[in-house]
Amino acid sequence: MNELRDLLTANAGAALAWGGLVLGFVFGAIVQRTNFCAMGGVSDWQTFGDTRRLRAWLLAAAVATLLAQVLDAGGVVTLERSMYLSARLNWTGHLVGGLLFGIGMVLAGGCTSRNLVRAGAGDLRAGLTLIVLGITAFAAIGGAFGPLRASIETATAVDLARVGVASQSLTALLSRASGSAPDTARIAATALVAGGLALWCLSSGAFRRSPVHVLSGIGVGVSIAAGWALSGLTYDDLASQPTIPVSLTFVRPVGDSIDWLQRATALGAPGFGVASVAGTLLGAFAAARAGGRFRLSTFADTGDTLRHLAGAVLMGLGGVMALGCTIGQGVTGLSTLSLGAILTLVAIIIGGIAGLRLIDRIA
Repeated sequence: MNELRDLLTANAGAALAWGGLVLGFVFGAIVQRTNFCAMGGVSDWQTFGDTRRLRAWLLAAAVATLLAQVLDAGGVVTLERSMYLSARLNWTGHLVGGLLFGIGMVLAGGCTSRNLVRAGAGDLRAGLTLIVLGITAFAAIGGAFGPLRASIETATAVDLARVGVASQSLTALLSRASGSAPDTARIAATALVAGGLALWCLSSGAFRRSPVHVLSGIGVGVSIAAGWALSGLTYDDLASQPTIPVSLTFVRPVGDSIDWLQRATALGAPGFGVASVAGTLLGAFAAARAGGRFRLSTFADTGDTLRHLAGAVLMGLGGVMALGCTIGQGVTGLSTLSLGAILTLVAIIIGGIAGLRLIDRIA
């Protein structure tokens, strides 16, 4: 393991770029071939009472959580260094951002990752949605929407360090509340989240009898864990600018990808996020072509166009406020046992339900 870590840290930039491309490719191919979709899962549940795709999404979160915690305990990655486990809990951003993202993904016909897969399979609507989403995300980070977002966060965020909690992880919170050792608290928190989600997912006979849904959840969860392993092994605290541990997330990386396309000669090789976006597009394209599903398509009418654009704006703004999307927070963030990720996940589901009702009213 030490030899592999030395090799990867010595070539961290290339390893993260190529690793992001490969993981994105695998993720895009899985989503395209299995129809894995968080928004579709919420829609199927609310419209038909079919929870299989919803369970696939949550099984992915369970698998990613279990594997990420094993990797952390084994010293492969230090999740406390990730952006998800700050001691500063931006509860307003997680709740409001999650609600906006959930509504937006319904209007846009899918979340960020689903639109990447749709674009890779020839959907021009998804391509324009991603461009608007990326621009909006950058506007929310440091552009026109940035000051308002930052002021709301500053006014409402809770500093957990003031009450002696080092991070917003359930492990830290449980350890503080119960007085238990961190390792014991980690086992308990992992069992609660990963075990609870897995048990609920597998409690459905219809889900268990659907290999495509079970395997899609496992495949996405393993992809997230692989991202943590890669970024953990390439981390070098002696580097001039260490890259914090990351895994698959798509809202900001879509904006970063647009920026990189415009300034590639100045920015140099793409990072993990940009490479994973490219990989997802390529994986979806390859899977669609192999399965005979590649079709160029565009907007049906003006109403369809406006719904997609409105959804893109809401997802770009909401994804930045919440620090992630259905994958970035709903799976990757949750795998760190982050309280903020739990708040975002719940808010996205509620927002998705609200979005479906909104669509019914305007249809």
